[in-house]
Amino acid sequence: EEGWTHGQILITLCYSTRRKALIVGIVRCNNLLPMDSNGFSDPFVKLYLRPDHYHRKYKTCVKWKNLNPIFNEEFVFETKMTDLPQQTLVLTVWDKDYGKSNDYLGCLELGWKSKGERLRQWVDMIKFPDHKHEGLHNLCEEPPPN
Repeated sequence: EEGWTHGQILITLCYSTRRKALIVGIVRCNNLLPMDSNGFSDPFVKLYLRPDHYHRKYKTCVKWKNLNPIFNEEFVFETKMTDLPQQTLVLTVWDKDYGKSNDYLGCLELGWKSKGERLRQWVDMIKFPDHKHEGLHNLCEEPPPN
């Protein structure tokens, strides 16, 4: 595991057999990088599933002037349980900037190609559906491939 230089994110995963959907909870982030001149960031999280023939992309609210934002937001991706082993959940954390492009803060990818705790949370979500599986993960500095 890399250090905490880019902060951490706490998420929950639950596969709902009734809704036939992956429910992703964005709980909070810790120790994000200060990107603004005031010593803070204005973070929000974008998330999507890859591949996803619906091309759904979601994002949380912006938490102004906050390096330890609490989001407590949930997002639903309808998908077959049998498709999950081929899919990857991608989360990117951004600093909201008006009038110019947003600053990238870090990312997290969860799927079969993940390692360690990231892989364990993904596998547990598939093996034990209808339960919330919580995981605190370090954010990577490398942006995900498009």
